[in-house]
Amino acid sequence: MLGKMIKIDKKFKGNVARSVNPYGCHQEVLNQIKYVKENGHYDGAKKALIIGGSSSYGLASRITQAFGSGADTISVAFERPIKDETMLGTAGWWNNIYFKQEAEKAGLIAKNFNGDCFTEKMKEQVSEYIKDEFGGKIDLLVYSVAAPKRANPENTDEVWRSQMKPIGKDVTGYNVNLEQDALVEQTIEAATPEEVADTVHVMGGEDWELWVKFLKDQGLLADGFKTILYSYIGSPVTYDFYHEGTLGKAKDAAEESSHRIGKIIEDINGESLISVSKAVTTKASSVIPIFPVYCIALYKVMQEKGTHETPIMHKDRLFRDMVYGNKREIDDHGRLRPDSWELDEDTQRKTLDLMNKITPENFNTDLTGYETFKKEFLQINGFEVEGSNNETVDFDEISKLEP
Repeated sequence: MLGKMIKIDKKFKGNVARSVNPYGCHQEVLNQIKYVKENGHYDGAKKALIIGGSSSYGLASRITQAFGSGADTISVAFERPIKDETMLGTAGWWNNIYFKQEAEKAGLIAKNFNGDCFTEKMKEQVSEYIKDEFGGKIDLLVYSVAAPKRANPENTDEVWRSQMKPIGKDVTGYNVNLEQDALVEQTIEAATPEEVADTVHVMGGEDWELWVKFLKDQGLLADGFKTILYSYIGSPVTYDFYHEGTLGKAKDAAEESSHRIGKIIEDINGESLISVSKAVTTKASSVIPIFPVYCIALYKVMQEKGTHETPIMHKDRLFRDMVYGNKREIDDHGRLRPDSWELDEDTQRKTLDLMNKITPENFNTDLTGYETFKKEFLQINGFEVEGSNNETVDFDEISKLEP
């Protein structure tokens, strides 16, 4: 018997979604699982902890470990739950629920912790669960966190806030507005030194180090343990507001953290990895200033070349071929480089040529990959998902679900 049916409408504020379709999120999880299973089994992790495992790269990492390698998984993420008929929670809330359902159907353990990964309390809760109910040790930790703020663990009254800004100069350029289907000129002011430092505290590797050290001290890391954090470098046209901006400084700090982590886990034959990712559509990338314009040009070129990837395609290839496979691409800094398809010389030349042709009048035509970018953004929130055409949900049914 059906309960109270409510209609789901797409709602945006700029490039931020204000609505979610839970049934569409379920289908998107199923679609990603199907993709991994079709690629077959590989010998990867068996007990994995994903910090930031509810969406995008973190969710993709969790799915490929579970359904590609048969891993039991734990996810830590901070998602807003369902409140009432007008506030159905976040996409990540539903991703956690439906991933757990599908993993348990496959006979796998899937534990979701919903809360602040930066806190000591969360680290303690996860460690106790690993000891008591997860076999005592993990062999993989993925750190995939994009957070707006973090409390200073030594003084929780001090809160650091991350910023997506250039350093040393203001930057002006076009950006996409998904709400208005418009290309608008935008100026981003240069970050202050304090904003740079705060972003490093939030988006660098400090908390990653704390997690690994905490679990190592508890004796919860298996011999041969691996840990990985995702970075991004991208094209020189994006450097001002990413690689050489506040986020780039944070990623530089994360590389330093990786070296220190490597020494911490050396005695258990551990490996600490930085993987430089491809540009993809995520909640974070959609609001990075000017970045979506680069994406809509890049997507068009990579689709024509047959190299365009969504997060699940990218991370399944990363773990299957590079982390646990024999097809590693490593640069002179020791970083894994699955982004080589994006930075291919011909791909970049064609992308830059296309960017120079984009105007407010033609950006949303067949000239670019705007349609792909917007569709992938909608799919993050359960809309326009292949195999799902639900425009209504059973509120009574979904309100009973727990992660």
